[in-house]
Amino acid sequence: MPLTAITTAPLDQDAIVRELDTTGSGAVAVFLGLVRDHNKGRKVLFLDYEAYEPLALRGLDLIATEAREKWPAVRLAIHHRIGRMDIGEASVVIAAASPHRADAFAASRYAIERIKQIVPIWKHEYFDGGDVWIEGATADPDNAEAREEALRIACA
Repeated sequence: MPLTAITTAPLDQDAIVRELDTTGSGAVAVFLGLVRDHNKGRKVLFLDYEAYEPLALRGLDLIATEAREKWPAVRLAIHHRIGRMDIGEASVVIAAASPHRADAFAASRYAIERIKQIVPIWKHEYFDGGDVWIEGATADPDNAEAREEALRIACA
């Protein structure tokens, strides 16, 4: 199993964590992004994620590289699901293994902030009475201000 992936299969957080080299790690932080049952006052029925897969995977790889530059001891795995997802299912799993918990938490938070910024994944939300596309990533991966904002949030 690769450390970064775009997949239509249900996400298995335990399998993703097992792929990390946890030798010497004192912490593994796992973030699950779940499909919630409401948004903006509407009852959500389900979501459908779409991605430009080659570019999305490149974005996940870039995020893992950026995280290694900031937290060299952290090993990061990022898997994002596409396709239809029902309420309660995981759309993203981020696992960060580190000798220290602070770095694992920060790298995980940084990864989700950067996914929202730069990875071309779009969410189609279906709710009672209609559907709407939720805007996806809009930042240029090379935009230093966007990267600094993700670092600021992750390290707050």
